[in-house]
Amino acid sequence: QVQVVESGGGLVQAGGSLRLSCAVSGFIYSINVMVWYRQAPGKQRESVAVITSSGGTTNYTDSVKGRFTISRDNAKNTMYLQMSSLKPEDTAVYYCNARGSYYNRRSQYDAWGRGTQVTVSS
Repeated sequence: QVQVVESGGGLVQAGGSLRLSCAVSGFIYSINVMVWYRQAPGKQRESVAVITSSGGTTNYTDSVKGRFTISRDNAKNTMYLQMSSLKPEDTAVYYCNARGSYYNRRSQYDAWGRGTQVTVSS
């Protein structure tokens, strides 16, 4: 069983910053892709940022480009989302998704965390 735990959410004023963390644990060989998603009340869940295993390829949704930075520490099996210049429209539950291979390399996993709430006040 792969465990995914997000942390770092909270209440912040517009223009402020937060850093979200996503810790992945379990008998895994690799985390090939990590994705931050978010879902605001009444809205569809959307991908926010994506990072590949090496960290050399990243992608962001247009609304966060220039403000959010995704990174990962492979030694710690941890992904981060540095969020700056936060806006009220960034308010959502942020979810971490990790995809990769189990230690036996015979199967893959697609694991989700339970989310962390980010609230940006005006």
